[in-house]
Amino acid sequence: MTVTYTARVANARFCGFSKLLLAWKGSIYKLLYKEFMVFFALYMAISVTYRFLLLEDQKRYFEKLAIYCNHYASLIPMSFVLGFYVTLVVNRWWNQYKSIPLPDRLMCVISGGVQGSDERGRLLRRTLMRYASLSALLILRSVSTAVFRRFPTMDHVVEAGFMTRDERKKFESLQSRYNKYWMPCVWFTNLAALARCEGRIKDDNTLKLLLESGQGLNEFRGNCSMLFHYDMVSVPLVYTQVVTIAVYSFFLVCLIGRQFLDPTLGYPGHDLDLYIPIFTLLQFFFYAGWLKVAEQLINPFGVDDDDFETNWLIDRNFQVSMMAVDEMYGDLPVIEKDRYWNDSNPRPPYTAATVFVLRKPSFQGSTFDMTVPKEEMQFQPLEDIAENLEEPHNAHNSTALLNRLLSAAPSPASLGSAFTRTTARLQRLGRRPSCDSDSSSLNSCLCPDTQSTLCSCGAVSQHVPLSAIQFSAGE
Repeated sequence: MTVTYTARVANARFCGFSKLLLAWKGSIYKLLYKEFMVFFALYMAISVTYRFLLLEDQKRYFEKLAIYCNHYASLIPMSFVLGFYVTLVVNRWWNQYKSIPLPDRLMCVISGGVQGSDERGRLLRRTLMRYASLSALLILRSVSTAVFRRFPTMDHVVEAGFMTRDERKKFESLQSRYNKYWMPCVWFTNLAALARCEGRIKDDNTLKLLLESGQGLNEFRGNCSMLFHYDMVSVPLVYTQVVTIAVYSFFLVCLIGRQFLDPTLGYPGHDLDLYIPIFTLLQFFFYAGWLKVAEQLINPFGVDDDDFETNWLIDRNFQVSMMAVDEMYGDLPVIEKDRYWNDSNPRPPYTAATVFVLRKPSFQGSTFDMTVPKEEMQFQPLEDIAENLEEPHNAHNSTALLNRLLSAAPSPASLGSAFTRTTARLQRLGRRPSCDSDSSSLNSCLCPDTQSTLCSCGAVSQHVPLSAIQFSAGE
């Protein structure tokens, strides 16, 4: 049975996972304790041999070998190899679970699409659903050891009621070297076409919904096919071998490299002699446990503690699907007004354990409580917005004007007077004189030094504040 602990971790609390560490079924202790005991026994055997059985020359050689192994053991990329492999296996494990064929959608379509309250209509609905269940049973029997142990032969399938004897004869009369889990799906389509001819299926759209849609036989058969291909195409054996060899070789090297050497000899990193390698044992527990997780999840159709409950799924799916298409066909409760019929603002009641929810404010959005200063709430005229958008271009023109004025200075000795004249000209430009037909206005825009016309309506003209022009005392 799959180990379920969801209710125990529904709420996060202090040391919430600590209670789970005491569980045995489905735990890492149950998976790893044998390998852990073997590793610890080998380590202690090598330690006793080094301390009491080797000669002095042999001890020196063993110490050099231990230092060498400890130095080069870090070259094995354990975290990368194991992490990528386990991620691949976990994704594959969950996708296999999503590929298990479930009849819930199909039984609803059959119950609503195949008409008739008489014995013929009941027979058609039950037979269609039984064919779908038979196809799922055949594929699960092909990939799951637990299901195969329950139905080891076709006689068991017939005796269980999933297949009649005549159907078994037809099933075995078709000679094919491939898995024939798809045959009940073909029977399903032929029977659906017959029901359409008899008028039990009222139109072609309902027949298409029953066969081709994502709620009909097409998806159900596709899930059966995916399970078959997951069973046939495994994770590449090369990758599994690489990960296994990496883990085992790393800890074989650690059996020698992590030995405690004589502290009196002064080897670097061997100042203590603790006899028991605590952190090496923890490292074995984590890395080897990681490999055990991948070993358990790579094929979830076995009899491990956390493998899928395929036999339970067969029982549940068969019973529910038959009840939906037979006993519940046309079974509709009396339609009546609900208790909130005259209430424009219905609100279901709360128990004393959940009444605190009413005290919480309703979420309106992340910006609902945001405040904006009052002066920033006023809409701005479009003319001012357009003028502000032109300021970068005008500022560039003023910078070019300043560069020309500074480059026209006659000598370093006259920088002071040039600065005075430049400031006066920029002040005149800041007044933005208008250019019209008046010649005096045109002469006011004439720069005597640069011999160019600078006008507020021309290409080169802009008000530059004096604060934008700063010179140091040395300049």
